[in-house]
Amino acid sequence: MFLNQSKRDKANKSRFREYGEALFFALILALLIRTFLFQAFKIPSGSMEDTLLIGDHLLVNKFIYGTRLPFMDEPLLTLRDPDRGDIIVFEFPLDKEKSYFKRRDFIKRIIGLPGDRIEVRDKKVLVNGTPYHLQQEIHKENDIIPGNLQPRDFMGPVEVPAGHYFVMGDNRDRSFDSRFWGFVPQTSIKGLAFIKYWSWDSERNWPRWDRIGRPID
Repeated sequence: MFLNQSKRDKANKSRFREYGEALFFALILALLIRTFLFQAFKIPSGSMEDTLLIGDHLLVNKFIYGTRLPFMDEPLLTLRDPDRGDIIVFEFPLDKEKSYFKRRDFIKRIIGLPGDRIEVRDKKVLVNGTPYHLQQEIHKENDIIPGNLQPRDFMGPVEVPAGHYFVMGDNRDRSFDSRFWGFVPQTSIKGLAFIKYWSWDSERNWPRWDRIGRPID
């Protein structure tokens, strides 16, 4: 009787050990995936409407611009550089001096590349003196705000510094972006948003089925 009980105890301990090891390796794998490959984000505001809606959940490709290891400025294994039109997730540049847990992630579209000359004139964006219009951009306000009051409708021209990017929200009249606070350092970019894997309409308390699984462009 005591021998059988001892065997059962050993079997239970072995099972618990297996479960613990499996859980440990699963957590390590999830951490590696989140750090170097993909990360999930949720859209909290309307600055990227109608491309991205409040309640959209998306995946971000974290390795396309190169994997960044702790305490290293230069990325490893870069597939390509950020390009005009990319929708990126980045650490808000003005939060750089805050503690890690208080830093915010923003999502915007790249408009200006390093060396570009950007100007906003009467709501219209000019890149190197040429009008730059995207089919995804929308304007929900009819009023025009003079440039001496704020830079929403009139700004620049400014030149994008090396290693930085000029970003804007697709919802141009309701986006807090580079027009207001400046450029995004490449070192602050976390990755490229590429697919909506879930979308929840909080007003209707119902999923937006037609948005789920859709690529982001």
